[in-house]
Amino acid sequence: MENTTLSNAAPSPRSLPGRGGRGFIYKIGIVAGEVSGDLLGAGLMRELKLRLPGVAFEGIGGAHMQAEGCRSLYDMERLSVIGLEGIARLPGVLLTRRRLAAHFLAKPPDLYIGVDAPDFNLAVEQRLRAAGIPTIHYVSPTVWAWRGYRLRKIHRAVDRMLTLFPFEARYYEERKVPVTFVGHPLADQIPDNYDARAIRERLTLPVDRTLVALLPGSRVGELRRHAALFVRTARWLHARRPGLHFVAPFASRATRVLFEQALARESAADLPLTLLLNHSRDALAACDVALLASGTATLEAALLKKPMVVTYKVSALSEVLIRLFAHVKMYALPNHLAGRRLVPEIMQDEATPEALGAAVEQYLEHPEQAESVQAALAEMHRALKQDADARAAEAVMEVLIERNLGDSARAE
Repeated sequence: MENTTLSNAAPSPRSLPGRGGRGFIYKIGIVAGEVSGDLLGAGLMRELKLRLPGVAFEGIGGAHMQAEGCRSLYDMERLSVIGLEGIARLPGVLLTRRRLAAHFLAKPPDLYIGVDAPDFNLAVEQRLRAAGIPTIHYVSPTVWAWRGYRLRKIHRAVDRMLTLFPFEARYYEERKVPVTFVGHPLADQIPDNYDARAIRERLTLPVDRTLVALLPGSRVGELRRHAALFVRTARWLHARRPGLHFVAPFASRATRVLFEQALARESAADLPLTLLLNHSRDALAACDVALLASGTATLEAALLKKPMVVTYKVSALSEVLIRLFAHVKMYALPNHLAGRRLVPEIMQDEATPEALGAAVEQYLEHPEQAESVQAALAEMHRALKQDADARAAEAVMEVLIERNLGDSARAE
C-alpha cells in the first residue's frame, strides 16, 4: 500500500527543500465543516506545529481548531447543510465557498487541507490545485459505497487522500489516487481495556443485570424513523427476558423528547430503561449488547468490542436513490472493516421488532458467538490504532517535501 509506513521523525522546516530561509513561515489553509472534522483538524494542527514551528493556519474551523491557532475566516456553522433548513442555507454556503477559493487564490497557502465536508472541500481543492497549490483531503468521502462518479473529481482535486480505514486506502490505490491510511483517532482515544462495572456504577445502572444499549440515532430525522421501532423491539425483548435492563443515550434534548414520546405512544412506561443525555460512549462501554442505527456509533461500539445489531430506515425516495447509486451490499461499518458480515445488519422493511429482537437474543443465547465477535472487533481496534494525528501530519510533510523538491528542480 502506498505511503502507509511513515517515519516517527518530525522534520524541521529546514529539512524542506527550497524553504530553508531563516524567517520563512509556512502557511496552511485548512477547512472543516462540522464538529467531527474540527476535532480531526485540531489534532492534525497540533502535530504539524511540532514539525513546522511557527506555521500559520487559516481557513474555516470550530472551537478546537481555533484553539490550536487557526484563523477562521468564516463561521463553521455556515457549512452545515442538512434537511430542509439546509436547502435554504445552500446559496450562502456556495457564496462562502467561492469567496474562500478566491481568498486562497489571491493569497496562496503552501498547502490546502480539506477535512471531510467533501461537497464543499473538493470544489475548493480542485480550483486551488489547478492553480498549482498542493491539496490534501482528510477523511475519504464514501465514494467506495455511494456516488462513485465523484472519483473523477477526486482525481482532479487531490494530491493526497488521507483515509481513516484500510479498505478505503485499498480502494484508492487500485484507482491510482495517491493515498495514505492514517488510522482513526477514536481508536487511539478508546483504551483496549476498561472497567464496565465502574462505568455502570457511575451512571447508576444495575451491575447485576444484562444491559442492552439502544442508540436510535443522533439526529431528529433518525429518531422520527427509529424511535417507535426501538421501543417496540425493547418491549419484545423484555416480554421474553424480564431480567433485561435497557439504556438509551441521546445527543440532544430534542432527540430524547422524541424517544420519550414514542415510549408514551407505545405504552412502554414500564420498561426497565435508563435515559441519558449524552454519555453514548459510556452507555456502549457499560452494555452487554447494543442495538443501534447505522452510523458513527457503530465504530465506537466496535472499538469498545461490543456485540451489536445494526439497523436503519430511510424514506422510499432515499431507498430508490441508494439502489441506483450504491456499490455495496453491506452497510454497517464493522462489516466493511471485517470484509464480511460480522454483525447482523437489518435494514428497511426487514427491520421489525421481532427480527431485531431475535438478533439481539442470539448473542444472549449463544455467548460463544458474542465472544467470537468481540475477538474480531479487538483485532479491528488494533488495526485502526495507528497514532492517526501523527501519521496524518507525516503525510502532510511528505506532500510538502514532494512539492518543494519539484520547485527546487524547476528553479535549477
